Amino acid sequence: MFGCLNKIYNFVFQSALFMENKNYQEDLLHIRKMMEKSSRFISLSGISGVFAGLFALAGAVYVYFLFQKNGVDYFEATVKYYEKDIVIHLILVAFLIMVLAVISGAYFTIRKSKKNNLTIWDSTTKKLLVNFAIPLAIGGFFCAGLVYHHLHGLLAPTTLIFYGLALFNAGNYTYSDVKYLGLCEISLGIISVFFLGYGLFFWAIGFGVLHIVYGIVMHKKYK
Repeated sequence: MFGCLNKIYNFVFQSALFMENKNYQEDLLHIRKMMEKSSRFISLSGISGVFAGLFALAGAVYVYFLFQKNGVDYFEATVKYYEKDIVIHLILVAFLIMVLAVISGAYFTIRKSKKNNLTIWDSTTKKLLVNFAIPLAIGGFFCAGLVYHHLHGLLAPTTLIFYGLALFNAGNYTYSDVKYLGLCEISLGIISVFFLGYGLFFWAIGFGVLHIVYGIVMHKKYK
């Protein structure tokens, strides 16, 4: 009889201990999620990355045919110096792609925030934007200097490297995956320095293909 009571006691005790540990783990998980929400911007949408990549690829294809129309053999593999009109055209295309990417990114991010009842504008969002904007702005001024001195062959590597630095910097305030994307952009930019005649090709991979892959991964991982 005492053996039976002892078994019952052990069963009840172990069950209670299991439930306590389970509740403890659930509490830790809840605290961790709350801390993550307060310290990191988690409303980034993977779909916005896919759209940004598609816009970039469309822009790269347009520029390629623009070169053909103006008698520029892109795959000639030489450092190219473009006429002023072509340079202005390229800048306008890049600006349009950036605007479309920002608009789509804002739309899908806001939609995700509303769906998950998350605050989109807080101190974390401000820190993320500041840390992203500073390297990007510096890179923009540097690119303006390259255009001024007609060093067009360095534009693609420079934009990839500074964009990668901006992503890596912003990764401190959002998903760590953003840092990995930044490192990939930086690496691609450094490689493209040694292949200056193929800047558009590397630009399409960096801003197009990598964004699409990153967007799909992010969508599946955090949906």
